[in-house]
Amino acid sequence: MSLQLESDLLRSFVAVAESRNFTRAADSLGRTQSAVSMQMKRLEELVGDPLFERGPRGVTLTRRGNDLLVNARRIVDLLDETAASLTAPALDGQVRIGIPEEYGALVLSRALGNFGKLHSNVEIMVRYGCSSVNKEMLERGEQDLTVVFEWQGTPRGEVLMVDPTVWVTSDQHRVHEQSPIPVALYENSGWCMEFALRSLEAAGLQSLENHGHSYRITYRSDTNGGLKLAVSSGLAIAPLSRSNIPEGCRELTEAEGFGDIDSSNVVMYMRRNESREAVLAMADAIREAFRASISSA
Repeated sequence: MSLQLESDLLRSFVAVAESRNFTRAADSLGRTQSAVSMQMKRLEELVGDPLFERGPRGVTLTRRGNDLLVNARRIVDLLDETAASLTAPALDGQVRIGIPEEYGALVLSRALGNFGKLHSNVEIMVRYGCSSVNKEMLERGEQDLTVVFEWQGTPRGEVLMVDPTVWVTSDQHRVHEQSPIPVALYENSGWCMEFALRSLEAAGLQSLENHGHSYRITYRSDTNGGLKLAVSSGLAIAPLSRSNIPEGCRELTEAEGFGDIDSSNVVMYMRRNESREAVLAMADAIREAFRASISSA
């Protein structure tokens, strides 16, 4: 007798696997925690093996659970794409997006993948760049949507997530233990002077230029990728958004003499008076991609 797996069970399974928490999964599905737990018990009975290991910090997948997750995601995604294709209006035109490099792989790839499957006739132009430049381009009408970091004042756009900037070091190289501490910064960035270096000085560190012996700027880059390279290779510590810490690296804590540099909001803005369906649909795709990145963090 063949095994009959219901799509509703697989959808709940994917939600639990991605959130690693029954309560958060239930909230995202609009169900009670007990209902989702009963579904997962039923799915485990059908499969004949445990799919989750319960722990104090939530759940993790068993080997059988990981095997099932690959196909479960494909099935759920295909169902969602099919449903959306039956109801989505035919869109065309051009959408111009500005976004920080930090969210290219983490968020934008997911948003573009989902959007492109539904609206293949829309031309998409993406510009990776610093927040100030992208926002200026939006105000000049050269972009339709832009995602920016805002670390001061109350955002006037839509807050997608809070993503503090922190000092990051390499686990292997431990350059934060050197004296003076080598520091990597963005090139020509007022933010670095006002926030990043000020946070070091607030922690009691001084620069060599001020006749101190605590830190020195050894590396500069125009891009986030350049700063991540500096940290990963052990050249320096660097200010990076918490969601963007490279593999093999970690956040420096207050106990080590560091702490959050800022409490950046990630904010989405749309061009004034923009009402084209393609732009509104892309905003939805970006919004959903950020939600998914938060739930899987």
